[in-house]
Amino acid sequence: MRQTVRTENAPAAIGPYSQAVVSGGFLFCSGQIPLDPATGKMIEGGIEEQTERVLRNLAAVLESGGGSLRSVVKTTVYLADLSDFPAMNEMYGRFFPESPPARATVQVAKLPAGALVEIDAVASIE
Repeated sequence: MRQTVRTENAPAAIGPYSQAVVSGGFLFCSGQIPLDPATGKMIEGGIEEQTERVLRNLAAVLESGGGSLRSVVKTTVYLADLSDFPAMNEMYGRFFPESPPARATVQVAKLPAGALVEIDAVASIE
C-alpha cells in the first residue's frame, strides 16, 4: 500500500513530488524549507528562525500522515553553511528533547529559494 499525504498546514509541494508518502508502516516526508505555509514565502530571520519554521512545517506534515515528531526515526539536515550547525542543533534539540532520531547533517552548495536549512524525515507509524 502506498498513500500520498497533503496538508495545507505546511507549504505546498513546488514540484512533482508529495509532501509525504505512507508505505510499509513508515511515513517518508519530503524535505521542508522555511516557507510560511500561509503565504508560501520564505520567512525572515537567520538559522534559528529558519530551523524552527522547518520543524513546524515538518510536524504539520507528520501529523497529517498519522505521525508526530516523536515517531520520527531518521532525519537528514541540509545546511547551506556548516558553520550554522551549532545554532541549528540547539533549535533542533528543542523539538527532539528525548530519544532523538538518527540523523545525518550535510553541507550543500545551495538550497531552494535561498534557504539556510532543509530537513527531511522518516517516521514509523505502525
